[in-house]
Amino acid sequence: MKSTLDVLLSLPLFSGASTQKIQQVVGKFKFHFLKYADGEPLIKAGDPCSHIRFVISGSVRTWIESDDNRIKVSQTLSAPNVIAPDFFFGRTTVYPCSAKAVGTAGIVDIEKTEYLKIIESDPVFLFNFLNLLSVDAQQGLQSVMCLTSGDLRKRIAYWILALTQRGGSDIEMECRQRDLYTVFGVPRQSLVAALTDMRLDGAITFEPGIIRVAMREELEKILKR
Repeated sequence: MKSTLDVLLSLPLFSGASTQKIQQVVGKFKFHFLKYADGEPLIKAGDPCSHIRFVISGSVRTWIESDDNRIKVSQTLSAPNVIAPDFFFGRTTVYPCSAKAVGTAGIVDIEKTEYLKIIESDPVFLFNFLNLLSVDAQQGLQSVMCLTSGDLRKRIAYWILALTQRGGSDIEMECRQRDLYTVFGVPRQSLVAALTDMRLDGAITFEPGIIRVAMREELEKILKR
């Protein structure tokens, strides 16, 4: 069984740090180790993103819904992972998603001012956070350029990728097909044909009202074609 230090070292934002450094950080700064029972809510969409939350054991389920509740995209984030790090700083610092525990989930919660002190204490931590933000920004730019190809499969993949995060699994998009072909501005036959092609490629499964993606990487492969 992994020790707490081993778990922290496996988190993307503490990657590359020495065990000694992590021990110093845990001893010096305030880490809140929390446990959530199955189904217990962690975050509600619109909550202030005043703490960064790492999943250190178990899994959480996060979801984003449109304002009219017609489209919902959900994903599972398993340890080690971080929930919505893109919204910790910047103009919009509220959570875009809601989250609940899947089984028993362990969370490390760090308040923003404490986390700022941590990333200022060692260039490794700062580099990890900047690298995470840069990778997400670059992927977003590359994905937007795919929208100009006219390939509906890429547009669908981009949509789901934009609403989930790296490391997400068991992704589901819940919506009526007629809402989707209205969003994409295509006839129903074109939407069904694109979804069928994606299913034949092994990227998704679908049925009326829901699209399922086992692994997010399968959607990324569609964008690279």
